[in-house]
Amino acid sequence: MENYTYNSFILQIEGLKVSKDSMYPVFFFFLIAYIVIMALNIGISIIILIDKNLHQPMYVIFCNLSVSDMIGSTNIVPRLLADILVPPSQRLITYYQCVVQAFISHLFGTTSQTVLMIMAYDRYVAICNPLHYASIMTTKMVIKLTVAAWGVAFVLVGILLGLTIRLNRCRTVIMNPFCDNASLFKLSCESVLINNVYGLTYTVVLKAASIGSTILTYAKITMVCMSGKNKSVNKKALKTCSTHLVVYLIMLISGFIVIILHRFPQYADYRKLATILFVIVPGSLNTIIYGVQSKEIRKFLYEMFHKNKCFALCKK
Repeated sequence: MENYTYNSFILQIEGLKVSKDSMYPVFFFFLIAYIVIMALNIGISIIILIDKNLHQPMYVIFCNLSVSDMIGSTNIVPRLLADILVPPSQRLITYYQCVVQAFISHLFGTTSQTVLMIMAYDRYVAICNPLHYASIMTTKMVIKLTVAAWGVAFVLVGILLGLTIRLNRCRTVIMNPFCDNASLFKLSCESVLINNVYGLTYTVVLKAASIGSTILTYAKITMVCMSGKNKSVNKKALKTCSTHLVVYLIMLISGFIVIILHRFPQYADYRKLATILFVIVPGSLNTIIYGVQSKEIRKFLYEMFHKNKCFALCKK
């Protein structure tokens, strides 16, 4: 018979099942991945901040994605690193800390999609209505889009976690490498029908809005580019959009893998790894993809390294 502990404020995180032989390799893999994510996202944010040529709506909006990636990785990876080095019985967390981590985890997952949606809108205006781009994508509009992207995510996730914290708990083990909504409401012995219905509705609506808006936006952009007479401009436009689309697909595929594996309990260990990779993979690749594609960012980096090289040679 299962032992129950009602409304315990100390929870245990199951974490990753790592053998003693692979403990340190896994630890350093995630540590290096976290350093790379933070260095790339902080670096590109600083570049956009100090280079006036990058003070454009596209790059300002992209900074939101960098902020989201940094928040998501910082919320999960440092705690994961600490848990890897201790036995499962010592991987303890308070209930309130777990709720905060779950909230930030879902906020990260949601803003990853809402920010990419407003980035798609920015590209749509730039390509399909270029003559009015400056008058439409004003500073005020960029602020409104940013507030909408984060505000919608905050409200949706707030309701999601609000429905969970109302439940009484009779279990104490989080069956995941970190706290999320599903892990929290599974601690309850009460009916979680409302949680499942809202969680499913939340996921379907968010995915449908994200995928639907992206398909419609890029269908219109493709039609405009295909019918345009200036091939060089159209080629540049499609190149810019392909970069955004690659970033979107990486995020979408990573998210769908986690959702699919949730339906197969026998693959629990693969699901745990997939949830962590959902944070690490997009967070690492987003800045690389945009940095390589962006002519302005490449130019800034070239000039910076060229000046440093010249300065070093002059000192000699």
